[in-house]
Amino acid sequence: MKWFTDYVRPKLDALVGKKEVPDNLWVKCSSCEQMLFNKDLEANLYVCRHCDHHLKFPVRVRLADMFDDGEFNELTIPKVQMDPLKFKDSKKYPDRLKAARQKTGNDDAIVVAEGHIGGHLVVIAAFDFDFIGGSMGMAVGEGLVTGAEHAARKKAAFITIPASGGARMQEGILSLMQMPRSIFAIEQVKDAGLPYLVLLTHPTTGGVSACLAMIGDVHLAEPGAVIGFTGARVIQETIRTTLPEGFQSAEFQQKHGMVDLVVHRKDVREKVTTILDTLLANFH
Repeated sequence: MKWFTDYVRPKLDALVGKKEVPDNLWVKCSSCEQMLFNKDLEANLYVCRHCDHHLKFPVRVRLADMFDDGEFNELTIPKVQMDPLKFKDSKKYPDRLKAARQKTGNDDAIVVAEGHIGGHLVVIAAFDFDFIGGSMGMAVGEGLVTGAEHAARKKAAFITIPASGGARMQEGILSLMQMPRSIFAIEQVKDAGLPYLVLLTHPTTGGVSACLAMIGDVHLAEPGAVIGFTGARVIQETIRTTLPEGFQSAEFQQKHGMVDLVVHRKDVREKVTTILDTLLANFH
């Protein structure tokens, strides 16, 4: 058969023309492992049609889904020093930043946007987990401060959508300083009598869960999202006790009072609109 593969097949390929097949037509569900046609997945808001698992939602697609008519304006986030500690692990920190920027098209792990939800002016600060695990460094801190101050100034509700592994180790103590900075910024929104909502997505952990993610007036969460500070395995090894099934899931957190509502992705905008209608009914 060597004559067929070496001679006949190349002639046939040249005659018919080899069709290029895109490598991004299908996505495997990380829960049930069913193959999902990418176009169908996008139409279903990145929720598996087989098991209803909520897959990672591209940050700007999420924003378009939440804002009225999909319209929003991104806010400019002040630039920060790129590598204040001259940090290097398996690669130099500037090289890691460059790779993340090429992968996501974002300057850092947060996108801050302004628009309307149910007719209400809203500022949203949404984390991008694809950017170094949504880790919180100085740029993310600047984004949160920018969003909160803009919301207070424009008398808009403020919403954060965390998806993060926590603080960014490459920025050391400067990263940890963003925790109190975010708290102080959000307090400006609350002092103005404006609502602060949090939509907890998978995963919300580490330093992000220890500050901005847990001080909302209302906490919503997507089904199945892992929400906590330290990983379940570390906790279990530390306390030497078997943890309850589903520990740190959104449903577990709702049952134990950490989350107010677990909301399917397709219902988020409607639910947020209802909450804003209620909280802003007497705001002047």
